[in-house]
Amino acid sequence: MVKVVFYAGYLNLWAPDFTFQDKLPHGFALLLCISLGSLLSGIAVSEIPLGSKLSVGESTSWVSSNGDFAIGFYNFPDQPKQFSVGIRFNSKSVPVNKQTVVWVAGGDVTVGNNSYFQLQENGELVLFDALQGEEVWTSKTSQLSVALAVLRDDGNLVLLNENRDVIWQSFDSPTDTLLPGQRLSTFRTLRAASQNYVSSLYSLYMNVSGQLQLKWESSIIYWSAGRPSHSNLSAVLTSDGSLQLVAPNLERFWSVFGEDHNDTVRFRFLRLDVDGNLRLYSWMEVSQTWRSVWQAVENQCNVFATCDQQGICAFNASGSHVCTCPFHHAVQSNSKCLVSSQHDCKPGSIMVEHANMFLYGIYPVHDFISRTSLDKCKSMCLSDPSCTAVTFTNDGSAKCRMMKTQYVSGYSDPSLSATSFVKRCSDPLAADPIFPLKSPPQAHKEPYNICIPCLVGAASGTIFVFIVIQLGMGFYLYKRKNNYRRLASLAHSRPGSKCLIMLSFTEIKELTGNFNDQIGPKMFKGALPDKQPVAVKELEGTIEARKFRAAVSKVGSIYHKGLAKLEGYCCEFNHRYLVYEYAENGSLEKYIENPTLAERLTWRKRMDISINVGRAIFYLHTECREFLCHGNLECENVVLDENFEAKVKEFGLGMLYGEASSRRASAQKDVEDFGKMVLTLVSGFKEVKDVLDWAYKEWMEGHPENVVDKRLKNEVDAEELECALRITFWCLQADERVKPSMGEVVKVLEGTLPADPPPPPFSCLISAREVEDTSESGSEV
Repeated sequence: MVKVVFYAGYLNLWAPDFTFQDKLPHGFALLLCISLGSLLSGIAVSEIPLGSKLSVGESTSWVSSNGDFAIGFYNFPDQPKQFSVGIRFNSKSVPVNKQTVVWVAGGDVTVGNNSYFQLQENGELVLFDALQGEEVWTSKTSQLSVALAVLRDDGNLVLLNENRDVIWQSFDSPTDTLLPGQRLSTFRTLRAASQNYVSSLYSLYMNVSGQLQLKWESSIIYWSAGRPSHSNLSAVLTSDGSLQLVAPNLERFWSVFGEDHNDTVRFRFLRLDVDGNLRLYSWMEVSQTWRSVWQAVENQCNVFATCDQQGICAFNASGSHVCTCPFHHAVQSNSKCLVSSQHDCKPGSIMVEHANMFLYGIYPVHDFISRTSLDKCKSMCLSDPSCTAVTFTNDGSAKCRMMKTQYVSGYSDPSLSATSFVKRCSDPLAADPIFPLKSPPQAHKEPYNICIPCLVGAASGTIFVFIVIQLGMGFYLYKRKNNYRRLASLAHSRPGSKCLIMLSFTEIKELTGNFNDQIGPKMFKGALPDKQPVAVKELEGTIEARKFRAAVSKVGSIYHKGLAKLEGYCCEFNHRYLVYEYAENGSLEKYIENPTLAERLTWRKRMDISINVGRAIFYLHTECREFLCHGNLECENVVLDENFEAKVKEFGLGMLYGEASSRRASAQKDVEDFGKMVLTLVSGFKEVKDVLDWAYKEWMEGHPENVVDKRLKNEVDAEELECALRITFWCLQADERVKPSMGEVVKVLEGTLPADPPPPPFSCLISAREVEDTSESGSEV
């Protein structure tokens, strides 16, 4: 909840109870503090003449001509007497408490009362702090013949000369945000906003090799995009919701898309948030909120030092990321979670085990890493007086990470293949105390009788109670572990998240009702604990675990509205399962085979399905970070949602079976499979190889309507039919050299690219391989 407080001519938006979760995007701590004068008395000006001034305490601001952006003074709730100058959203369609700041003069620079921001007569923008009596930031343009300033409609503050050439612009010196059209060029940096008077250590950096990197301090890179092979690239946010790496000639080398890519959205921005994550935000007119439609690091716990000195990142019961201090004997001072120092540990030290936890040192960040066994890793720390903790990674790498600092952070998750040990002093009371031995008093010895039945009864009762207790504890621990894993899974599957759920085989059986509802070959319907329906695909258990995890990680990072989203997976012992989003209307195959259902596939729907599937395959071939083919495109692997929108599933599974082929050959395989699918949609025949020659003959003789599925009514568009058949026959050409790309296929189906009459697909042609073989043998063709 946000409280609005007016005072001294300024609007202060106060967000009480600021917690770790408030560092996440919905917190929007930066929205808070906007000058009342900027809100109520902004002046829409197309030009800002030399000598113009904005002052703390005055109700003035500079506004873009369209009114969407304004620049003026604002302050933070925790710094009521400190002010900054910034550009913010100013549109009337965005409520005051949602008008976030997108650029700040000088970054973290603040000034006191009676300070001012001025475009001086010499053409230099100056921020003057009245408390210090000096300029704290300037544009350094006094010698560049600046004639005026303009706050443009895209939020860019520019200084122009008499010829209207741009001399300086705010887009070239970003703070923590990029607006559409703004570029982050080589060596430029975004830095997250400061907190509690301390500058952030998180930055987004464009390096000289063409990689976009998220960094902590200057040495830790925890996320990167692009390949280190292209120089002079820039990161740019497009107006349609895409973050791209482009060359000066606008050639695109990498891109990622928000969930609302190509949707009509009036305002967007990309921001490096205070929690170290890079997010793309879109303004939702209906809900009147900023919505995160993409983030660089899906699991917040994977952001380096996301908890800083507050402990370990983990999931709470509601599935949110929280910071906890699991070290029971840690030093907790001033809300810091520090590992105990061992310098004055007279009783000796012990190693406390923390399963499924990965630790690393901060301040400094340089851990000592070696390859050894778990026991050796543990003993190395125990014997080293300067060691405070170690983490052993038991995923096959056998890495031992030794920390020698009290400042330790990390993350915990039931799926982590890592075990950590934290050193602490031994409790002196836990050791056997050494006391002078005294002779026990001599008791008076008397003969006594032993009650044998009593002893047997007591022993039996003790054993029975012990067994009951053990069974109870085992059941409790099992349920606790199962619930914790389920909560962790829920955290990854919350709405808007693209994280993969890692499930055990037991959980797979539970969510499918012990595989009770089969909806296809080795495909079962199920439901996640939050009642979200899913489709579970069983794969061969012989697939190598490491290869399987690598493949699902790659496939799980891909999002497109024409691709069925991979929700999670199971990789346990000899069990391999994929969990997809559930499509209400099932596979396209059953609609082709069932005469009753086929009637629901109108001509319009069939063409829409063809176009949507084509766009999805085109996305896999060209829009992903790396080329990806489907490899097995057929009607069975196309599903229809509740609106009969087509989604392609089981893409990229060729990686699981080691199907290695060239990029060109893989793309051509998808093109051929797509041609078969379109012919199936047009003709209604599943096995198109049996009807291909006949279909081509009917088309050549001027009777394309004979190829159309007889279950369709008189609703076929003759022009669309002609385009569909032409591109189908081109896709099915035996000569791979003449096959079109998926981009060309989509354009033909969309009607934006004409297609020439194709030759016969299988006759009167010699494949490229046959030509090469014939040439080598010296034969004439």
